[in-house]
Amino acid sequence: MRNSQAICLALFVFFIGFDHQHSMVVEANFWDTTYFNWGAHHSSVYNNGDDLQLVLDKSAGSGIESKKEFLFGSIEMQIKLVPGNSAGTVTAYYLSSKGDKHDEIDFEFLGNVSGKPYIIHTNVFAQGVGNKEQQFYPWFDPTTGFHNYTIHWNPSQIVWYVDGIPIRAFRNYEYLGIKYPNKQGMKAYSSLWNADNWATRGGLDKIDWNKSPFSAKLRKFTPRACTWFGQGSIGYCSSKANWYTSSAYSNLNYAQKGQMKWVRDKFMIYDYCKDTKRFNWNMPRECSLQQF
Repeated sequence: MRNSQAICLALFVFFIGFDHQHSMVVEANFWDTTYFNWGAHHSSVYNNGDDLQLVLDKSAGSGIESKKEFLFGSIEMQIKLVPGNSAGTVTAYYLSSKGDKHDEIDFEFLGNVSGKPYIIHTNVFAQGVGNKEQQFYPWFDPTTGFHNYTIHWNPSQIVWYVDGIPIRAFRNYEYLGIKYPNKQGMKAYSSLWNADNWATRGGLDKIDWNKSPFSAKLRKFTPRACTWFGQGSIGYCSSKANWYTSSAYSNLNYAQKGQMKWVRDKFMIYDYCKDTKRFNWNMPRECSLQQF
């Protein structure tokens, strides 16, 4: 029943979103748009640059980053996660600037022992401050096929999508003193690495190196975003003339809000805004504000 619901919902999303979400798709060749920043010796780009494999073994993990930096737009990637016993591994897909006051928007996929679900971990940093984690179980097996993970980021809001279904939104309340990532260009990154000190059951389940090498596969990297050329890009990339700043992307529509509620009601497993013990009841201000 869960799978059939998800399939029907995904098809619905595809048809209602096609005109807007796919009108400016530009698939990017990995050779042309990214480079390995570590682990290139055992990872690979293949299929004429359209597909990429990240590898983790005892010697090292691996990662890529985009050659360009971006400020606002939509960044998509299709990912097939590490199958089988993936405990202790993390596959990351995120945007980030550099420095102590960096901005960052995260998807991280926390591995698990065989038969247990992955955890989709999300977070957002502004000027070096994060601590805004939300986590979800996927409503599908993310290891048997490719699934689309999209970060849609504009001056009004950030939305995390999985197969076209919004799972989280973070709105810009900068006028209330809440930091928002809108003044730093960010590169796109993806990596596969050893995080068995925390990733699975708080570090209780370690990597089984007898199962290595571990691999995650990526394809159809699609950055439909404003290229960052320095501080002068802030005005240009924020301009109302850009497709992603149109009213259609300022708020989720009625159907998208219903989709997000479905995901959050059924598959959300952690929300920092409900963790009163962590913040000693002194909750972050955005937790009392509407996000979608």
